[in-house]
Amino acid sequence: MQVHVDQDRCCGSGMCVLTAGAVFDQRDADGIVVLLAEHPAKQDWDDVREAESSCPSQAITVEEDQAAG
Repeated sequence: MQVHVDQDRCCGSGMCVLTAGAVFDQRDADGIVVLLAEHPAKQDWDDVREAESSCPSQAITVEEDQAAG
């Protein structure tokens, strides 16, 4: 799994941090998403997928590794 964030699209809601805090953070100045792990640990994959689907500005994109399933 590879994760991408678009800071220009981010509205700073913080849903990603609440859902997958090991993978996402927010800038202190404006709350914009910060990606902590471009290739998250397998145990975080479900949380990352949930963060992608719950992002109100669709600023998170997840690429699934076909070999990893």
